[in-house]
Amino acid sequence: MPNTLAQNFAAYSQWRTQLSECIEHFRAWLADNELGDAQSDLRLTQLLERLKEDRLNVAFVAEFSRGKSELINAIFFADYGNRMLPSSAGRTTMCPTELLFDADKPSCIELLPIHTRATNAGISEYKRFPNEWETVPLNVDSPEAMQDTLRHVSEVVRVDRDTAEKLGFPVGDDEAATYRIGEDGLVEIPRWRHAVINFPHPLLQQGLVILDTPGLNAIGAEPELTLSLLPNAHAVLFILAADTGVTQSDLAIWKDNIGAGGNRKRGRLAVLNKIDGLWDELKSEAEIQAEIARQADSCASILGLPQEQVFPVSAQKALVAKINGDDALLQRSRLPELERALSEELIPAKQDIVRDNTEAEFGELHARMRALLDSRMRGLKEQLTELTELKGKNKGVVEYMMAKIKTEKEEFESGLQRYYAVRSVFSTLTNNLFAHLGLDALRSLTHETRDAMQAATFSRGLSEAMDRFFRTSKENVQKSGKEIGEILSMMEAIYKKFSVEHGLKLGSPTQFNLLRYEKELERLEQWCNTHLNTMFQLLTHEKGNVTQKFFEEVAVQVRRAFEHANRDVEIWLKAVMAPMETQVREHQIQLKRRLESIKRIHQATDTLEDRIGELNHMEAALLAQIDTLQTLGNDLQALLHPQGEGLQAAA
Repeated sequence: MPNTLAQNFAAYSQWRTQLSECIEHFRAWLADNELGDAQSDLRLTQLLERLKEDRLNVAFVAEFSRGKSELINAIFFADYGNRMLPSSAGRTTMCPTELLFDADKPSCIELLPIHTRATNAGISEYKRFPNEWETVPLNVDSPEAMQDTLRHVSEVVRVDRDTAEKLGFPVGDDEAATYRIGEDGLVEIPRWRHAVINFPHPLLQQGLVILDTPGLNAIGAEPELTLSLLPNAHAVLFILAADTGVTQSDLAIWKDNIGAGGNRKRGRLAVLNKIDGLWDELKSEAEIQAEIARQADSCASILGLPQEQVFPVSAQKALVAKINGDDALLQRSRLPELERALSEELIPAKQDIVRDNTEAEFGELHARMRALLDSRMRGLKEQLTELTELKGKNKGVVEYMMAKIKTEKEEFESGLQRYYAVRSVFSTLTNNLFAHLGLDALRSLTHETRDAMQAATFSRGLSEAMDRFFRTSKENVQKSGKEIGEILSMMEAIYKKFSVEHGLKLGSPTQFNLLRYEKELERLEQWCNTHLNTMFQLLTHEKGNVTQKFFEEVAVQVRRAFEHANRDVEIWLKAVMAPMETQVREHQIQLKRRLESIKRIHQATDTLEDRIGELNHMEAALLAQIDTLQTLGNDLQALLHPQGEGLQAAA
C-alpha cells in the first residue's frame, strides 16, 4: 500500500521547488531587463532562502514506554526493513532527539553531553558551538551499522545524587520514582542532553524535521522544549498507551506543554498506541473495536480534543506489516488513518503558510514593477503625443512646448521639497520606532532587570523584577505599534497627494502590525508565571538559580522575539518607502527625457519622424516587458492557486 504521507509530502516539496524556480526566473528577468534594484534583489533572495530552508516540524511527545520510537519507525522508516530507532521495553530514547537532513554536514549523530545542563545555557545556544558536541559518523549504506550507531541515544551514565539533582533529575526513594539511587549509591541518568541525527532519508531531505521528546522529566528539565521547540512544531503527536489511557503524568505533560490555550488544538493529535494489547481472541471483532472506541472517546474527553483528533493504532503491528507487505495487518493496525490525517491536515496547513508569505512578498514586488513599467509607458505616450502634435508646426510652437515641459519639470522639482520633508519625518519616526523596539532598548532593560533581581532580598523583589521586565517589553512593542501607525498614516497621505498632484500611480502603502509579537510576549510571560515566577519556585530555589534560569531560559526567548520583530520591521520600512522612491525617480527621468526630445527637435539634431519612430520602437519593447511581467505573475499565481485566475492586469 502506498504511503500517503510520503507521497503528499513529496508533492508539497515539488510544489515548493517549482515556486523557487518561478521566483528565480522572475529575479533573472528583472536583472536582464535592468528593472531590479538592490532592495528588490535582496527581498527575492531572502524569499528564495526561506523557501529553501522551509521545514515541516513534527514533534512526538510521550511518557516513557508508550511506543513513541516504534511509531516513528512505523511511519517514517519501515522502508529500511528493520527498526532504525531503538525501540524495546522500558526507556529507549533517553534524550530529546531531532532527526533532520543538512546537506552541508556528513551523515552523523551529534550528541550534547548531559553535563552542559549545569550552565543553564539553552540547546540553541550550544548549537552555535560545534566543539561542545560529540560527533559519531553514521553509515547510511548499512542498516545494521545505522541501528548500532543510533543506540547512542539510549546511553546512560551513573552519577551521585547531588549531581543528578543539579542536572535536573529529581531522585526519589520509592519504586515509582523515575530516578532512584542504586545499590552502588549512584543514580542512572541519560548520558546525553540532546541528539541531532543527520541523514539523507527522502522525507528529511524534503524538509521534514522530527523531534522525539522522552518523558515528563526530560521536558521539564529542558525549558527550551516548551518555550520554543514544541510551540513552533507544525504538528505534535501525543502518544498514550491503549491499556492505561490518560495517566496522571500523561495529563501533566498535556496540560503544561501541549494542550494549553484554546488556540492550540490545530495540529495537536493524540495517538492511542498498542491497541494490539486489546486484541482478545475470546472477543468478537465488534467487541474489540467497541472497546477501542470507548478508550479513544475517554481520552478525547479528558484531553479536551475532538474525537476525530484521537487515533488508536498499533505501531508495532504496523511496522511488521509494512516490512512484510501484509496489507491486512496494516489495515488492522489503523496506522494508515493517522498517516492520512497527517497528510490531509498538516501538509495543507503548512502549504497555506508558505503560500500566504510568498504571495504577499512576491505580490508587492510584482505590483511595484508593474507600476514602474506603467509609469514608463505613460511617459512614453506623453512624449509621442507631444511630438506628434509638433508635425507641421513652426519653430515657435516647438519653443513653446519646450518651455512648457521645462516649467513642468521645475514645478515637480520644487514639489520634491515635500518629498524630502517626508523622508526627514520618516527618518524621525523610524528612529522613534527603534528607540522602543530596538535591541539597544531591550539590552538596557535586561541589564536593569538583572541588577534588580541580584539586589532583591526577598522573593517579592524577584517577582516584581520579572513582572516589570515583561510589562516594559510589552509597552515597548505597543509604543512601536503606534509609531508604525503614524508612519502608515503619513505615507497614505503623501501617496494620495503625489498621485493627485503629479499623476503618480502609488496605490496604498503595505500594511503591517506587531500583533504576533505581542501574542508571543504574552505566551512567554504566561510560561514564566507558571514555571518560574511562582511562590513555590521562588521559595524553594536560591535567588541566584532563579535569576540565572530567567535570563538563560526566558529572557533569551524574548530577545529572539525582538530580533525577529526588528527584522520584519526593517523589511516593511523599505517596502513602504520603495514605491515612492521608485515613482519619484522615474517621474524625474521621464520629464528629463521629454525635455531632451523637444530640445533635439528644436536644435534639428534629429528629425521629428526619426524620433517618433524611435519612440514607437521603445513602446513595442515596453509592451513586451509588460506582457512578460504579467505572464510571470500569472505563472506564480497558477502555482499558488491552481484553480485561480492569476494576477489581474493593471488598468
